[in-house]
Amino acid sequence: MRALFITWQVIYAVLLRETKTRYGQSQLGYVWALIEPTLWVGTFAGMYWFLGRQGPSGMPMFEFLVSGIVPFALFIESVSRSATAIGANQGLLYYPHVRPLDLVVARVLLEYATKVVVFALLMIAAACLQGTPLRADQPLKVFLGLVLASGLGMGLGLILCGLGLFFSVVERLQSTLLRPLFWLSGLFYSIDELPSAAQKVLLLNPLLHVIEIVRSGWFVTHESRLVTIWYPLLWTTILLFFGLTFERVARRRLHHL
Repeated sequence: MRALFITWQVIYAVLLRETKTRYGQSQLGYVWALIEPTLWVGTFAGMYWFLGRQGPSGMPMFEFLVSGIVPFALFIESVSRSATAIGANQGLLYYPHVRPLDLVVARVLLEYATKVVVFALLMIAAACLQGTPLRADQPLKVFLGLVLASGLGMGLGLILCGLGLFFSVVERLQSTLLRPLFWLSGLFYSIDELPSAAQKVLLLNPLLHVIEIVRSGWFVTHESRLVTIWYPLLWTTILLFFGLTFERVARRRLHHL
């Protein structure tokens, strides 16, 4: 219990440091975390409004985009923050109680908390502007979907972080490898709208399942029978297993440096 308490104290201290580093050095501060996804959603919502496109299954277009873009942003940022956690905070590892995993967990927790707040504020703003009541069909399912997005990102980020200690090219390839997911994860479409051939290919992507889970948890009118919670959960478990293995290897390598 004492070890767990010390670990939590370390993670909490690193989390506060990360918050100050990310949001305390800019005049916009924490507001920028809300502005960036709002610009994303607003841009695409404006494009679809101009084209006269409606959200599938009776979902309002703005909320439809929020439920796709925010989980995707949480995944991408979790990957990026996890992959660079050790390199950006290597000086902290000289303290005896600080481990590489503590740095990663603190960053992921901050990202998760930030995106949950952003998701809630955007949905509240949409309800106020449209004059409709704010109502989530299954709030726990929404939170579960966001947890899975965070877990997938953390697992993949840990793997990239470990590989990056041995191969410097990994950091350069990271954004290139993840960029196609922007179009393959269902941010701008529902999997039920697509032909069966496309569905079979896209359903291999666990992030698409996560986004559909978030949408089915928020919207009463949307429930895809093609997605399952167990598939992204399996991917999260596998990625975290290999990611934590790489973290142990990275810890030994840093110990010898």
